Amino acid sequence: MDKNVVGWFEIPASDMERAIRFYEAVFGHKLERHQMGPLDMAWFPSKEDGMGTAGALVHHAEAYKPSMDGTLVYFTAPSGDLSNELARVEPNGGKVLVPRTQISEDYGFMAVIRDTEGNRVALHSRE
Repeated sequence: MDKNVVGWFEIPASDMERAIRFYEAVFGHKLERHQMGPLDMAWFPSKEDGMGTAGALVHHAEAYKPSMDGTLVYFTAPSGDLSNELARVEPNGGKVLVPRTQISEDYGFMAVIRDTEGNRVALHSRE
């Protein structure tokens, strides 16, 4: 099996404009915004045949609430070294909760942040 087990993820946003600015600034990728009935979504870039899984920021007045609890989504650092993305977290309104930490020589490094919406998310890189 060469497909990822996870097919999609959604990160709640209270203020979509603010959330989009934060994630675009930290990761350096343009998010694609879509209004889908009561859902306001901003899709992260993905490749059908690439590594990683697609997902989105989502705002819905009743169905989604940002949280520091529950599932932890790990983003692969686009630069290859999460120190680069981590350096852009606090200047863009987020907070570093767990600094760059080595998992092991085989698995690289991780960090945990709080985004502008109050969600806990993580970063990963081999470097």
